[in-house]
Amino acid sequence: MSEVKKTLVHYQDLIIKIREFFYSRKVTEVKTPSLLFSPTTDVYIDSIEVKVNRDISRPTDLYLHTSPELEMKRLLSKGSGDIFQICQVYRDNEYGSNNSNEFTMLEFYRIDFDMHSLVNEITDLLKVLGKTDAITKISYAQAFSEFGNIDILDADLEDLKKIANSLGLNSDYDWVEDLQTLLFVHLIEPKINQIPICFIYDYPKEQSALAKIEGPIAHRFELYLNGIEVANGYEEIQSADEYRDRFNNELYKREKISKKNSLVDEGFLRDMNAGLPHCSGVAIGIERLFSTISL
Repeated sequence: MSEVKKTLVHYQDLIIKIREFFYSRKVTEVKTPSLLFSPTTDVYIDSIEVKVNRDISRPTDLYLHTSPELEMKRLLSKGSGDIFQICQVYRDNEYGSNNSNEFTMLEFYRIDFDMHSLVNEITDLLKVLGKTDAITKISYAQAFSEFGNIDILDADLEDLKKIANSLGLNSDYDWVEDLQTLLFVHLIEPKINQIPICFIYDYPKEQSALAKIEGPIAHRFELYLNGIEVANGYEEIQSADEYRDRFNNELYKREKISKKNSLVDEGFLRDMNAGLPHCSGVAIGIERLFSTISL
């Protein structure tokens, strides 16, 4: 068997095992649209714009989805129950050994799961896929305390600028979350790249994305396999008003850094008027996962 054939078969086996895992737990597989009317509002992710129907005099600007997140949440708000999806996603301005303009994403949502319940299920999935190493779980604040001697939750923008300067890093940032991330990359990631399976959880509230906030922390986690970020998940916010606030904050920041902007997706917010059930969800990069798995 050629090396190409072996790789294709191993990838196929990975996808089969993932699907069987969710089917066995009665999680429904779904398919949501890839072409959307609104681009992402995420500050550091860019949508790819496409123009359709020009030759039939109905030109329309659409956007390839950067994640199936919002469309899946629409299903959740309508009573879908537990769901998962494996799909291609597309992002502009991505480049690097671990980044690509197109990649495969596994995204799933579990009703009445808190963040730690979801982490436990991901651990079960990893075991099915052959990742049986010991699991390390460490909070964001604990990681900074142990590996950088920094009280990250109490450090303000000026504190973090001083720390960055002391390390010879650029400190010209306007938002505390950017400096938190900068220091995480330089201080924490080198320490966790030797840990086979590491969950970092309870991110600072400034990095909440669409996760629930409690005090100074957001109920968000990331999974690192041998130092490679593979998954990003959180316990979801539930109300339309919360989503509107988060989207508007993201759009404000995009404008401040001169990124292409848009309006909030009002159709999504209308669907959220019914409320999202209590749930947690996660996005997992399949190619990154595959690179760490030996079936």
